[in-house]
Amino acid sequence: MRYFVVFFLVALANTVGAQEATTTQSISGTIVNEFTFIPVSNVNIINLNKAKATVSDSKGYFELSASVNDTLHLSMVGFQSIKMRVTNDWIKNKTTTIKLTEKAIALEEVIIQPYMLTGYLEIDTKLIPSRENYRYSISGLEQGYEAGEYSPSAFGKVMGSLFNPADMLYNFFGKKPKELKRLKEMKKDPSVRAMLENKFDRETLSIILGVDKDEIPELLQRCNYSEAFAKSANDLQILEAITQCHEEYKVLKKK
Repeated sequence: MRYFVVFFLVALANTVGAQEATTTQSISGTIVNEFTFIPVSNVNIINLNKAKATVSDSKGYFELSASVNDTLHLSMVGFQSIKMRVTNDWIKNKTTTIKLTEKAIALEEVIIQPYMLTGYLEIDTKLIPSRENYRYSISGLEQGYEAGEYSPSAFGKVMGSLFNPADMLYNFFGKKPKELKRLKEMKKDPSVRAMLENKFDRETLSIILGVDKDEIPELLQRCNYSEAFAKSANDLQILEAITQCHEEYKVLKKK
């Protein structure tokens, strides 16, 4: 009987500990410059597991809901972005100090190639080299297709876009159900929407989706969004576009 009581108490303690570890709690932190220890304001902090976000105030302070093992992503213009895991110590102490490192900004040497211009427009336009785009003619189709510079992969890209237009969407959406679900949750949160509305770097979206930032414009192109939109839209507009494209993709997939 004594052994049973001891076993019961140990099991109960483990259960309570596990519940505490998985319970969402409010944590806080202060973000400072790693070298000057000056508080850093307006740092974007997002909980990648809970799709919750906030911004540090003028004193570098922030509060956010989190559980043990959640991953926080911190980003700020001029500083190196970092990921942090929420530990048991952080949950117990409720607060911590986070150090951000400034990016070293160095201007690269720019070499300007001289052109011997004459001052006559008709002549000078012929002296300045221009980038050529090549068009491919495909048997059976009346229209030619532009594929950028001549390269071994250019023709393959044209053929792929013609005969397998949904391949990229299938590979992208089909393999990232958790990430896309997280995007939908982010879309509903006012704090996340406010944060993404002022961001244009695609960094947060690429972290959540688990893709390179360079893949996002290609994905938008396959979703019939223009190149101008991919370049000029803020991160919230990109989020809306990707989630809408995913909904349309699911409808087409069912059909």
